[in-house]
Amino acid sequence: MNDGYYYLHTNGDVIYKKFEPEADSPFVVKVWPVNVEDRAQAWLIAIEALALGARKQRIDELARKWGLTDEDALLFVKHARLSNGTPAFRLTRDGDKWCATYHDFIDLQTSHAGFGDTALEAFAELAKPGLIARYGQAQGGGKS
Repeated sequence: MNDGYYYLHTNGDVIYKKFEPEADSPFVVKVWPVNVEDRAQAWLIAIEALALGARKQRIDELARKWGLTDEDALLFVKHARLSNGTPAFRLTRDGDKWCATYHDFIDLQTSHAGFGDTALEAFAELAKPGLIARYGQAQGGGKS
């Protein structure tokens, strides 16, 4: 079910539209279809938008609206799976920071990791090298 679209504007805003924006517009960075019943999709939109340069204030607003808390992030991790059923991520505390990694994390020298004050910030840092390529596309997390 598609309940509209969010898109990342080149000015850093994340904007909702009922109808699909033109993905080839020079002002559109990324377009995501919205299904209000899909919690993973809400997480992936917020994570990828923040990783792509969305305004932090707007992402924080959407996170509050969608209930994307650190506690909810632990549920997201518990249920996020790759297409083969393998858990997609790990999320832990490292001192006063959250640490997000992929399921196949080995160590900081050889594996990607993201750190942040919140779980969302940690996932966004992890996403910069290509979260959606590894997880989101297979799970319908968005399209360009």
